[in-house]
Amino acid sequence: MKETILVIEDDASISKGLQQNLSFEGYSVFVAPDGERGLELAVDKAPDLIVLDVMMPKMNGFEVLRELRRREIDVPVIMLTAKGEEIDKVVGLEIGADDYVVKPFSVKELLARIRAALRRAGVKPNSKKWDDRPIAFGDVRIDARTLKGRKGKREFALTLREVQLIQFFMTHDGEAMDRGDILEEVWGQKYEGTTRTLDQHVAKLRHKIESDPSSPRHILTVHGLGYRFISK
Repeated sequence: MKETILVIEDDASISKGLQQNLSFEGYSVFVAPDGERGLELAVDKAPDLIVLDVMMPKMNGFEVLRELRRREIDVPVIMLTAKGEEIDKVVGLEIGADDYVVKPFSVKELLARIRAALRRAGVKPNSKKWDDRPIAFGDVRIDARTLKGRKGKREFALTLREVQLIQFFMTHDGEAMDRGDILEEVWGQKYEGTTRTLDQHVAKLRHKIESDPSSPRHILTVHGLGYRFISK
């Protein structure tokens, strides 16, 4: 089955060129000319990856990305930023981008970054790393098949990656774990990006499974190393 890529870019010449090149590489490609339409397609088509321009009409790239992450849509996002705009890179990574490419860019570089991002996000429900057994710790109950959880009477939804992260944590209950090791095991590849990705996932999980995210009971920070998971 072809991997699907959504290109959200208001420059028609760039989006057309990307559509042609990505299609030639074997991807199924959707194109949106502005942020609003891009967000609609991201929800409707559930792409495997999004290439997202920063400066666009109606909704800019940051607004689209914030809304995707607010809706817990965990698709990898590669942002296209203006040359020399360092602040774009920083803001994009802080709100959940997986990578960025600076305009003008080479198609070869973008393709390499797309392949790397898809490898990092490549664990699917039918892979050997997927375990659909129920998860239970403390007062938290999670149905791995439906990606739904409950803490006491409060219900919440999870992404596939969040469930995989909890499953990994539980197999290392009580151990101090290095960020790089967690990324390599859970993301399925030698991770090539920033550990901020892991920290963002942990922050989101804490808001779902902890009574007080600012003083966590289950996912503890091990300063200078990574995290320790305590199930009890």
